Amino acid sequence: MQSITIVLVGDEGLLLLEFEEALTAGGFDVVCFSSGAKAITYLASKGCRAEGVVTDIRLSDPSTNTATEMAVVYISGDSAAEWAINGVPNSMMLEKPFAMAEMITAVDQLLNDRSTGPASA
Repeated sequence: MQSITIVLVGDEGLLLLEFEEALTAGGFDVVCFSSGAKAITYLASKGCRAEGVVTDIRLSDPSTNTATEMAVVYISGDSAAEWAINGVPNSMMLEKPFAMAEMITAVDQLLNDRSTGPASA
């Protein structure tokens, strides 16, 4: 069985490392970026095999312009209200602080919803 690749984007180094460890422990391959612009470049590349994105909603260079067919989990400590306006279909918002298991569950749910039909976010 081929593993699922998740793009992880965040500008807080320690949190990015914690999130990467949790996603890897959850069975995902993880490609990390500290810049939304670099993540978007990767997502648009021919070599990209990512099926989902976990991104902080408040980056110096936002990464909300992801492909709508991807599962997207937004993370925020203060901007959850903006998710409804700026979010993409097939996405969820996690407000900090949250348990790492919540992030894994959100990614799993979005990926499962995508494979079974339209997600109700």
